[in-house]
Amino acid sequence: MKLPERIVLDPEIMGGKPTIRGTRITVGTILNQLRFQTREELLQDYPELTPEDIDAALAYAALLAEEREMPL
Repeated sequence: MKLPERIVLDPEIMGGKPTIRGTRITVGTILNQLRFQTREELLQDYPELTPEDIDAALAYAALLAEEREMPL
């Protein structure tokens, strides 16, 4: 699986959770907030984010949803 360019997996940042490059904001945080806020509200609450960061988080979630896990 190829990660969107803005998504980083680094064990030294947020315990290795996927984050937006250059921040400590996790993909999970973005996705959870989008359940309750508009993109515009999210960008106001997290001014270090860009619309492209939100798109990257959604793209990452879509990639994960397409992954297939097979029981051993």
